[in-house]
Amino acid sequence: MRALLVTLSLLVIFSNAKVQAQRYFPPLNPQLQWDTLSAITLGWCTEKTPALYEYLERSNTKGYLLLYKGRIVLEKYFGTFTKDSAWYWASAGKTLTSVLIGKAQEEKLLSIEDKTSTYLGSGWTSTPKEKEDLITIKNQLTMTTGLNDEGIDLDCTDDTCLTYLADPGTRWSYHNAPYTLLEEVLTKATGQTLNAFTTTTLKTKIGMTGSWLKLGFNNVYFSTPRSMARFGLMMLNNGIWNKDTIIKDREYYNASITRSQVLNPSYGYLWWLNGQGGYMLPGFQFFFNGNLAKEAPEDAISGMGKNGQFVSFSKEHDLVMIRMGQAPDSLGYVPNFYMSDLWKLTMDVACRATSEEETMISEVEPLVMHDDMIRFTSLRTDINRIAVYDMNGRSMHMQYNQDPINVAQFPIGVYNVVISSTKGNINQLIVKK
Repeated sequence: MRALLVTLSLLVIFSNAKVQAQRYFPPLNPQLQWDTLSAITLGWCTEKTPALYEYLERSNTKGYLLLYKGRIVLEKYFGTFTKDSAWYWASAGKTLTSVLIGKAQEEKLLSIEDKTSTYLGSGWTSTPKEKEDLITIKNQLTMTTGLNDEGIDLDCTDDTCLTYLADPGTRWSYHNAPYTLLEEVLTKATGQTLNAFTTTTLKTKIGMTGSWLKLGFNNVYFSTPRSMARFGLMMLNNGIWNKDTIIKDREYYNASITRSQVLNPSYGYLWWLNGQGGYMLPGFQFFFNGNLAKEAPEDAISGMGKNGQFVSFSKEHDLVMIRMGQAPDSLGYVPNFYMSDLWKLTMDVACRATSEEETMISEVEPLVMHDDMIRFTSLRTDINRIAVYDMNGRSMHMQYNQDPINVAQFPIGVYNVVISSTKGNINQLIVKK
């Protein structure tokens, strides 16, 4: 009898191990049960879960999901929000558009090398025709159209709002309007509405719900967190849902989630990429050293939207993380460090180390600013240059010592202090109020 019990116990263990090793896909009918895995069974550090949930609640989260190999391990909703509640994706929905463009190319309805004017007609901008004809669909996918984004409504898609600033491909800028016009390119190329093309190529194939809604100039996708998780799972699995290859154009899939240009290595085709060693951010013409989200998995690939809408996945760890909610603070936007913090707490629960950058940050105490003076809280012998830049990348000050820096004459704003040493560069943002 004892031998039989031991044998049965071993069979259960092996069976559980086999289940955990297999990637799972929930039924296409979203009303059917989505399998779960217990964090305890996985041997995760469940004592860290309260800290994660407290942070989520404190940062105005509505819904959070974590999938491991496709199964739900963590799922938490706050207030009156439930698994069946819908919320907006904001700019995380750009990743949906990226997939839809790939599908249209796959069906030979367009090529990303095509001129945008092929679909929108001549005069869709106010730039000279010879400059307008240089803009391609690929430039729209990579935020490199060169259209002017300084001091204008960045959402405005009227031709009068779209003026020349630089040749396409020579400047990276997170400009919403050229992206939004990608969706008009899709409707012209496919002959279908944006919602209809999304349904036929994606939603019905992976069991997603939701729809695009027109809000001002923008098309915004709304869905449940679980629908967003389905999309993340499909992307995690190389564009394949169960045995159905959704994205058949393998070259496009791979290109979409790798660096798409040299200007901002942390940007693919509307996807944000971690682990690239440098990045640019929306609203700034400045290159930051280091990874986009320091505490996230090195290979994390993310859709990132206003107020903290995230669809993020790591192939190395076989995880998909979803966050929907309101802004985590009073600023009304989400810096990349919010995603970094969220991944850090998530990985703490999963008992896994996150990426570690070889930088000086742990060895240098922060700069402080008081009475319009930037001061070092400790001195280093290996620091050889200190430079201060505004958020347009213009040099404001440079020195070769660690004397206090007087910023009394600087305009009010945010400045980047770049500290160069024999070990490399680090950045620190300073706010002058």
